[in-house]
Amino acid sequence: MQYQSIRVAAVPARPLYLKMSVAALMGAGLLSSASVWAQAAAEKTEPSDTTVVVTGVKASLIKSLAIKRTSDQVVESVVADDIGKLPDNNVVEALQRVTGIQVTDRAGGEVGTLSIRGLPDVQTTWNGRTIFTASGTQVALQDIPSTLVRQIDVYKTRDASQLETGIAGQIDVKSLRPFDFKGSKVSLSARETYLDPAKRWNPQLSGMLSNRWQTGYGEFGALVNLSDTKTKYRTESVAPGAMVPFVSPNAAEDPAGYTPLQRIFDNNIWTPGTRTGLPMAAGSTLNFNGKAYPYYLSRDAVFQSDLQGERERSSANIALQWKPNSDSVYTFESMYNGYRNKTFNKLLFSFVDWWGDLGSNPAGSITTFPGTNVIKSRTVNNVYGFNSGDLNTSATDSYVYALNGKWDLGDRLRLEGDLSYQTSTFHSEFTATRIDRVAPSINVNFNDGNNNTAFHFNNDADLADPSKWNVAQFFDNANRNKGSAVTASLAGVFDADWGALKTIHFGARFDDRKASEANRGQSAALNRNLASLGSEYSSVNSNFGTAISDVPRSWVEPNAYYIRDNIDAWRKLYNSVDPNFMTTDKLRLQKTFEVDEKTNNLFLMGNTENELFGHRLRGNFGVRYVKVDTDMTFYKVDATTKAVTATSASKSTSKVLPSMTLIYDPVKDVVLRFNYGETLRRPSFGDLNPVYQLGDDVSKVGYGSGSGGNPDLKPTQSKNLDLTAEWYFQKDSAVYGTLFKRKIDGLVVNLARRVHVAPADDPFRNSTSGGDHTNGYDYVINSPTNASNGKISGAELGFIYFPKGLPSLLDGFGIQGSYTHLTSSQNVPEANSAGVIVAQLETPFFGVSNRSYNATLAYEKGPISARLSQVWRSGFLATNEAALFANPIGIWRHPEKSVDMQVTYKINDNMSFDISGVNLTNEVQQAYYHFGNAGNPQLTNFGTLQIGRSIAVGLRWKM
Repeated sequence: MQYQSIRVAAVPARPLYLKMSVAALMGAGLLSSASVWAQAAAEKTEPSDTTVVVTGVKASLIKSLAIKRTSDQVVESVVADDIGKLPDNNVVEALQRVTGIQVTDRAGGEVGTLSIRGLPDVQTTWNGRTIFTASGTQVALQDIPSTLVRQIDVYKTRDASQLETGIAGQIDVKSLRPFDFKGSKVSLSARETYLDPAKRWNPQLSGMLSNRWQTGYGEFGALVNLSDTKTKYRTESVAPGAMVPFVSPNAAEDPAGYTPLQRIFDNNIWTPGTRTGLPMAAGSTLNFNGKAYPYYLSRDAVFQSDLQGERERSSANIALQWKPNSDSVYTFESMYNGYRNKTFNKLLFSFVDWWGDLGSNPAGSITTFPGTNVIKSRTVNNVYGFNSGDLNTSATDSYVYALNGKWDLGDRLRLEGDLSYQTSTFHSEFTATRIDRVAPSINVNFNDGNNNTAFHFNNDADLADPSKWNVAQFFDNANRNKGSAVTASLAGVFDADWGALKTIHFGARFDDRKASEANRGQSAALNRNLASLGSEYSSVNSNFGTAISDVPRSWVEPNAYYIRDNIDAWRKLYNSVDPNFMTTDKLRLQKTFEVDEKTNNLFLMGNTENELFGHRLRGNFGVRYVKVDTDMTFYKVDATTKAVTATSASKSTSKVLPSMTLIYDPVKDVVLRFNYGETLRRPSFGDLNPVYQLGDDVSKVGYGSGSGGNPDLKPTQSKNLDLTAEWYFQKDSAVYGTLFKRKIDGLVVNLARRVHVAPADDPFRNSTSGGDHTNGYDYVINSPTNASNGKISGAELGFIYFPKGLPSLLDGFGIQGSYTHLTSSQNVPEANSAGVIVAQLETPFFGVSNRSYNATLAYEKGPISARLSQVWRSGFLATNEAALFANPIGIWRHPEKSVDMQVTYKINDNMSFDISGVNLTNEVQQAYYHFGNAGNPQLTNFGTLQIGRSIAVGLRWKM
């Protein structure tokens, strides 16, 4: 399996953290989304004088029901228990109990991936404004501290007044403003979170100060909200390599030229990347020059990752409001998000295939799963392996500044204008040093009975002895991504009151988005005993994976921290054997592309009201026009002359997107909704860049890997249908269900093709870790294309119920729950080595669990507020293996769940204490290879990742 550094999962170009600065307090703005304001604008309301601050789990759930009931769209909401206090430690954890939301990739003490109805393409907004990280199109929601949030709205449908991007839906995070309170407010909170397996306590501090004043120039308000969180975490994982074919262990059954259990590389005999994989029945054969010979399937390697990290999130939010009279309100808002992350990944990697010595009895060195040709365990002598000390540091700084105004012009017209500017930068540096050796022997059990891989060397103690290891390859990379946007919008509502037509909504929006990426990379090889360099260059971990499987618990790595602190000396060490290393051009970031994308929007929408069979029927009919002009410049660096060639391209697309909503109240407390709308997913900027990013053939399979974008990508378009029914059977309780369907055209999928790269363009032409690059080298390139269509449909059922008339002790109990059933399919093209599509396969969408549920038991009585919840999702297709190895290609996740709890005790009106826990049952995350009828958790198990549990205690004070 080709080695890659294992890093924390993140949104593309996702940034990391930073200390607060004075500049952070000076900026970032926003204002309610046009649709939310438009709905509220039908009635003239004072800004927020009558705002009621809800407290407690029950009040939070009741408020969410009120939002759902009064919205035209299908909306789920999470409302803060108290000032800046969501009912969870972070935004994503708070959303995991929302009907239709699924989360995964739990590592490092937090959730990494969120989807709405199985789709990850979520439009993220802050007070209705688009926010992003650097050159990406989204923001990692876990970067937004929960203490800055008063409400989160999840829009599963959207009308013409809302942003058209994000086919999964929109998540709008609302922050606090001074006019949300009647007078002055102060809030302070401190929290300590214990993370396992890091076994560290981690602090979180936040504070808010808000006030409002009446003056001769109108009413003024000011709010400042600060937050800082530091986290030390550990993520442990064990995995076998990909499954590839080997000839028989019996020499008499092997084709000419092969030794027993030799790996089969020849593409004329089998084709790597076949999604369905080779047959796994005992006695299966492959054709060698017209003759059938039996083969065996086995993993080529085992590896384990001990990733230890430190991250910090610092955030600041400032809001200033001015109400000069009863007809206007002005709001200035500014937000800063900083993210810093440093990870030391201690990787142990060993081959377990025929490169070693199988002894005099190769057949006795393996066992197979009964009735199959799949090897379950094996012993290999004189086997090659390497450890790698990888250090990744990254930083993100994002600022948003916004000015908003709302005006009542007479009795019938209201306008809202918004102007915002945001900028975001992401910078990372990655260094990895390998040490290698040939071990006397390794014994591997690819499945120890719990779908885990277990293995040991003849003497595991040698793993921690620096004198047994030689310093080998060094990789030295960095990148910098930038993004900015200027956005202006004007929206209005006119009270027409022309018969059935009650209001007319209209608006225009202009957005100028700029993004760029730059990177550098170099590598070289060394052959020096690790111990000879001094003890400071070595680092040994301990107590690895005690909750996973029977594997080595400790091994030596190059001390990545010390190497980074002395990076110039380390580079010179490699420069002494490779004069091409550490040249000026290899330490300079080279821009790879830059994009300037201008988006123009117009929308027109009407709200109607009528009667049908004596009951109220409301309607919402609209159309949104979007035009996108994209100017792109790509930069290619000649591998020999270092000359930079710039290529420019432009494209323009436009769409007309209709929307319709019908809302019917057939009986009291019952609401029926029908929604139709169309949404878009625009290509990511990185997917547009056609310049190849190549990776060396470090596993010596005969070709390297790489990727390259496609500037001709078109937007993906989704047509969405929703039918919902809601029954509010008592004041604080409801049951609701939805049937929905998404028809998605132009999905972007990767197609692989094998290309030969000439020496002048081959960045690894001097490499010693791969094959012979003298005459150039072959690379398998993955490029995105709009070659797939798909559909996803399903049903949701949710409820909130607080029973009446319970005995005194039980009075205050309530339950919340939901169930989601999804069905998805898309055609996935299969291409030959030239990139020509030769077949179409049907597969589920990535990340879609067919079934998921959440259940929460809540309690609210006197000073105590508590909840106990479980979220669960069925197994799902997570990703595809690299085409260099895949057999089969699909990597599926086992079902995942998390049991969480929180208890809050109100000490007095101003102070409260809480304790919470996440993943209390200490679940692990597991995967396996599968496609069609090929593969299962027992035969083709893949990785196991230790998530760990967390316990937090917090103290809050307000007045």
